[in-house]
Amino acid sequence: MAFNVGSDSGEDEINANINTTPLVDVMLVLLIIFLITIPVVTQTVPMSLPKETNIAHQTKPENIEISVNKDGDVFWNAKAVADNDTLVKKLKQVGVLNPQPEVHIRGDEKARYESVGRVVFACQRAGILKISFVTEPPPKG
Repeated sequence: MAFNVGSDSGEDEINANINTTPLVDVMLVLLIIFLITIPVVTQTVPMSLPKETNIAHQTKPENIEISVNKDGDVFWNAKAVADNDTLVKKLKQVGVLNPQPEVHIRGDEKARYESVGRVVFACQRAGILKISFVTEPPPKG
């Protein structure tokens, strides 16, 4: 039993090349789709974002410095504050002064965000308009 796989003249050779025309067509279509959709996706509302500034810490006698240690204890100018209600009462007393003093919050890097957040909320309840966070600059090197 025998069968013919090709002629001896070489005319019926097997074509082992990959036809890349459909692949190129698909890639061009995808390229066009991406070129059309990318500008739609990247549209945003025009706005001016704040620029980073590094202002030196100036301590004035009328400024209030509230510190929060890693355990969540709150200190008013280095004196411990018993609880959050006491803090709000003290802040309300200074909140009516004209000009209103600034509140500088110093939070320990290991303090929970909740502890510092309670101080910010107390300032908000007392009507304090200017709150600053005191940080240390990163080490140079």
